[in-house]
Amino acid sequence: MNLLILGGTGRVGNYLVENALQDHHHVSVLVRTPEKIQINHKSLTVIQGNVLSKENIEQAMHGAELVISALNTDGGTTLTESMPLIIDAMKKEGIKRIISIGTAGILQSRVSPELLRYQSSESKRKLTRAAEEHHKVYELLEQSELDWTIVCPTYLPDGERLGNYRTERDFLPVDGSQISVPDTADFAYSLLESGDYIKARVGIAY
Repeated sequence: MNLLILGGTGRVGNYLVENALQDHHHVSVLVRTPEKIQINHKSLTVIQGNVLSKENIEQAMHGAELVISALNTDGGTTLTESMPLIIDAMKKEGIKRIISIGTAGILQSRVSPELLRYQSSESKRKLTRAAEEHHKVYELLEQSELDWTIVCPTYLPDGERLGNYRTERDFLPVDGSQISVPDTADFAYSLLESGDYIKARVGIAY
């Protein structure tokens, strides 16, 4: 498969690139700093550019069959500014499937089910700016005609690959408190082959 991975130099993105190359997919990554890509592989295409550039996104999207976004907020509005460009480029290229890494803050709250976790007492975080960014991305994907899935990890230490975790549609698994970076990447990657969680958020935790 031809995959476009956005955020491929990030913590989760790095594992996604490795997983895809191990399975002999062709992987394109759009990165601002190509030197950050430590992998050298015949099936890896590194495109220098910025997710906030319409031209760069369209160039990177060309020939892709599926998009994985492991972009983070970058402390600003990168997510909400890039997602409309990503959605438009996918439509133009005829790509239907996107798997995105979000945050557990945008899952439904168990204590106040009409609210998202970051809006309720369930969340212990004082700062909600990152969750608000992810919330806007969720709304943009929900309004699109794409087959989207947002993988929503809770506290995300680097940790080890345990391969043993719980997932739940729209909610964080009960008493879930953390999930490692490699396990989050492995689960997101598994969705390439599965029809599970289409047009849904999915919480993941141990």
